[in-house]
Amino acid sequence: MANKKKTTKRKKARSAAQKRNDRKLGRMAKARAAGKKIKSKVKRKTNKVTKRRRSMPRKGLKGITSSSTLKKVALGVGGATMAAALLSFVAPNSNLGRFAPAAGAYVLGGLEGVIGNFALGMIGNRSTSNANVAPQMEVL
Repeated sequence: MANKKKTTKRKKARSAAQKRNDRKLGRMAKARAAGKKIKSKVKRKTNKVTKRRRSMPRKGLKGITSSSTLKKVALGVGGATMAAALLSFVAPNSNLGRFAPAAGAYVLGGLEGVIGNFALGMIGNRSTSNANVAPQMEVL
């Protein structure tokens, strides 16, 4: 058989801070065994770093995309459009056609969605034509 060399690992030398900590822990263990309480002489270091956030002063309204009310209005308008399109596809001659947009707006946008859809409907239904102008004749 071949001779095997015995390898011994050398222990790494302990630093001064580690030696101090060992002595402190030894004193504490001895005091516990004796029933005494010894205060530690080592000061605790606390890292209390308090950084103040500098907030930029906001002028005017918040960002349009961050407004939750505006998001609900947009969802309500989209829900109303989808509900009206779906009902006109499924049942084109139904009497429920006038209630479908309000129901869709409420489902997706809540009360804000219904109000937004109603307001958009009021603005969108205005026509720029004058009622006093006679319609032109169509050529057949």
